[in-house]
Amino acid sequence: MDEAAIIQGRKTFFITPDSALLPEDYLQDFLVRGYEAYIINDDRYCPIPQKVEILINTFPDSILFFYIDTQIQDLEWSDFIRKLQQKYNGKVLLGVLYVKRGDEAFKTRLEKYYLFDVGIQCGCIALEYQKNKNFALIDRVMHANQAEGRRKNVRAICDHNSIINFSVNKMGLVQGEILDVSMSHFSCVLDSGLNIKMYEKLKRMLVNINGMHFTTDAILVMTRELEDKTLYIFVFTRSDGQHGLESDIELRLAEKLYQMITGKVKDLLRQKFEQAGKELRNKYSRTYTASDRISFKI
Repeated sequence: MDEAAIIQGRKTFFITPDSALLPEDYLQDFLVRGYEAYIINDDRYCPIPQKVEILINTFPDSILFFYIDTQIQDLEWSDFIRKLQQKYNGKVLLGVLYVKRGDEAFKTRLEKYYLFDVGIQCGCIALEYQKNKNFALIDRVMHANQAEGRRKNVRAICDHNSIINFSVNKMGLVQGEILDVSMSHFSCVLDSGLNIKMYEKLKRMLVNINGMHFTTDAILVMTRELEDKTLYIFVFTRSDGQHGLESDIELRLAEKLYQMITGKVKDLLRQKFEQAGKELRNKYSRTYTASDRISFKI
């Protein structure tokens, strides 16, 4: 998949959060809720300021939440976030997370600085010590800041081995290639001329999503003619007639989508972080000539 396809859609990045308060397994549950979210940790290879610039330049339609209780060497969060806000002039959505204190004066000072003096747009959120409370808290914050972007459900691009098999109108077995899938819909390419009526429910469709096999019902909700094929968009339906997947399939598909979507983004970021780290090391190694380094040691 090319980079243009990977960067599509709004993404939320949590910068150096405390895993005890915001564990990584929350991210898959956020995906089911329609939010594509990632955790960015500190390391010695590529400093946080460089990582943040890469995130902003790669994913300009993103939200960044900074966990300001994490201590980063040579980084003062208040100054760093203020400069980011000034540099991008509100074009980048920024938020702040911190551990809840019993000190109301501290909360008031923090909110005054980040919300009014700096002008960040995504809030100054106090996390609870009990992590089970933080999922709902962050979920509300992400919803309020439209972290789902333009799409209600996050969509994953499928590989060429993802196929659909089903029977329709006594025509026998029909097979097509699945292009993309979300928790609610999927699109596939089929031969033109199939007699499938709009909003017709097809039963027991055999689905293969990147190696994950399951059977489901689905309703046709849209078609579009291509050069020699037709694009069909279906919505998943359960046996009781409600939209969606059976609960056991839903859990499996959520895990598969999380792997498909985040794996590509993580690979892309890993490459960019490694390249930035190499450039920084090369830059600093050229700062001094050999004689300069000897003089410096003396």
